[in-house]
Amino acid sequence: MAQRYDRAVTIYSPDGHLLQVEYAQEAVRRGSTVVGLRTNNAIVLGVEKRSVGDLQEERMVRKICMLDDHVVMTFSGLTADARILLSRAQMEAQSHRLNFEKPTTVEYITRYIAQLKQNYTQSNGRRPFGLSCLVGGFDEDGTPHLFQTDPSGIFYEWRANTTGRSSQPVRDYMEKHADEILTIADEAAAVKHIVRTLVSVSSLNHTQMEVAVLKYRQPLRMIDHQVLADLERTVRREIEAEAEASRRPRAP
Repeated sequence: MAQRYDRAVTIYSPDGHLLQVEYAQEAVRRGSTVVGLRTNNAIVLGVEKRSVGDLQEERMVRKICMLDDHVVMTFSGLTADARILLSRAQMEAQSHRLNFEKPTTVEYITRYIAQLKQNYTQSNGRRPFGLSCLVGGFDEDGTPHLFQTDPSGIFYEWRANTTGRSSQPVRDYMEKHADEILTIADEAAAVKHIVRTLVSVSSLNHTQMEVAVLKYRQPLRMIDHQVLADLERTVRREIEAEAEASRRPRAP
């Protein structure tokens, strides 16, 4: 049945689905795990880092990129599609600065990305973007925002969210710890929570992840690998202690 309706992005299946868009969402589900968290004064992003060849330049495979001085984006899905979207969004951010003499809001640039994705679901001769983006940053008044867009062009704002191949178990884990997330007040606690999430759910070690922090009117800062290694050891000790405590018989 699908073969009759998935040859063009503009054709609906009998049950109301755009199959090309669903295939693009499957590309996202097979992509690297990405996690984002917003505190009162910082945006913290963590991504699964794929292995890099000994002769390959590591800077060419980074998935955390700046759209403007105050907006950062990461993604899961097709890297080639992301490069096109990243370039278009950067150009729009610079055009906004030239035309209005002020930086774009985080919602504006997210809406631009979402609209671009949605346009690619409405005409023949092209396919949907096979990626989901987390966009975070600060408005001029210092208010932090974190948005997610998906291949269909939908976007929502979040306090914390995830996308990629482990997105469902990661989201379940984050919702289970929602009270803790909502009360995170400082950058250090947010970074530790991101590391704990990636270690607990995706079973990553510090060499398989990248974590970045963006603060108001400050440059993007990548967390040092040694810091990640120390956090990983701390998190694993805490997880082992919690598991040991849960195995102990409760006092009557």
